[in-house]
Amino acid sequence: MRADAEIEKLVGRFAAMRALATRAAKENVNDARALFGAAMAFRISGDYEAALAQWQRLCQLEPNNTNYRYELGQTQEYFGQFPEAIANYQASLKSEPLNYRAWQALVQLQKQSLLTNHIAELERQFAQPEDGWRTLHIGHALARTYEDLGDIPRSFEWLGKAKQHRRKLRPYVVAAEAELVRATQNVKPGEGAGCEADDPIFIVGLPRSGTTLLDRIFSSHPDVTSAGEIGNFLQLLKLMSGSSVPASLHPDVFARAGQIDYARLGRAFIDSTRPLTGAAPRFIDKAPSNYFLAPLILRALPNARIVCIRRHPLDSCLSNYKQIFPMDDRYFDYVYDLAWTAEKFVLFDGMLAHWRETLPADRFMLVQYEDLVANQKARTRELLAFCGLDWDERTLSFHENAASVSTPSARQVRQAMNTQAVGRFAKYGALLDPARRVLERAGITLD
Repeated sequence: MRADAEIEKLVGRFAAMRALATRAAKENVNDARALFGAAMAFRISGDYEAALAQWQRLCQLEPNNTNYRYELGQTQEYFGQFPEAIANYQASLKSEPLNYRAWQALVQLQKQSLLTNHIAELERQFAQPEDGWRTLHIGHALARTYEDLGDIPRSFEWLGKAKQHRRKLRPYVVAAEAELVRATQNVKPGEGAGCEADDPIFIVGLPRSGTTLLDRIFSSHPDVTSAGEIGNFLQLLKLMSGSSVPASLHPDVFARAGQIDYARLGRAFIDSTRPLTGAAPRFIDKAPSNYFLAPLILRALPNARIVCIRRHPLDSCLSNYKQIFPMDDRYFDYVYDLAWTAEKFVLFDGMLAHWRETLPADRFMLVQYEDLVANQKARTRELLAFCGLDWDERTLSFHENAASVSTPSARQVRQAMNTQAVGRFAKYGALLDPARRVLERAGITLD
């Protein structure tokens, strides 16, 4: 059957990608097109060390290629090689001064000052005709610059300008997401036992809420490795449901949940991760949006653990609004308007309350970000115990973990636990009123 073939292909895709990339890199050491394909395949399949080697080779072959320099810089960021990343972003801009991704990345890594900034050049580039993504990146770079300079109102003004085009192009449809939430809460998973393996730890929550921090804490334990943000469970779920709608997160997929063989789903998911996780006893899937799938995850993998992290509502809204997400995915449309980020939080918080009432407490755990950073050792002990892991002091030194981090938190999680990100919303005052009104109307406590 076609579905069976697609499932088999998905289960083996990371292994197949790595095999093809390894062969391409070995047999085409001077072919830039082949090496570019290999680098991307290594990245998608989670082998960032191999991807880094290919970007370095590509920059040797074509040292003035702006895109290769940018990609090398980004991958160096993943490994905490920040001076090297800055140098490559600068080289990328020397080759192509209009590389908007490099501008935004450079400004994010280098603190801007009154004496050292790029305001004039960035404003000149922002004023050029709209092309969709350039103004988003350049506007965010200007917003970050003014934030570094302490001019919060002007920073916020630039965020609004940066998002204006995308806001019109990709409006967040609150009603559609509310329908999705209802579909997930009304799901009828069907009969039959799932896969009994206890390998996976699912870390879920809104983006920019501390999911990467949890990932680093757990993956600093010797028995745990991280598979990163993979979408395998959702993709396998959609294939096994028989749904033909284009989107994976869709009410139709949940309406068909009763047709799924959950033992097969659980086993296929674990098998699909093994090229990333090897023989590690436990592994992490850190796709934040898996919070939609919590009951189906526990049907397919009843011994898995799901850890959901929640951040203060206004800090959560602010951090999402300030973020550029790299994927052109409708899931992220809410970030183009501050009030939309609050609508997203309201729906998330309602779903979280529902899961806490309906899912087993020994399989679904809520962590409050502010509590975690204020009580690191106690909360870390609770997290490890919840997942059936022995205590290990290395989990307190997660910032020393040398593994790559391919999320916007790559810099933060290389610092020891601190409270710098707690209560950031306070200095924005009335600028956050559009989000504040939505949250208060929904009855969400902001104290």
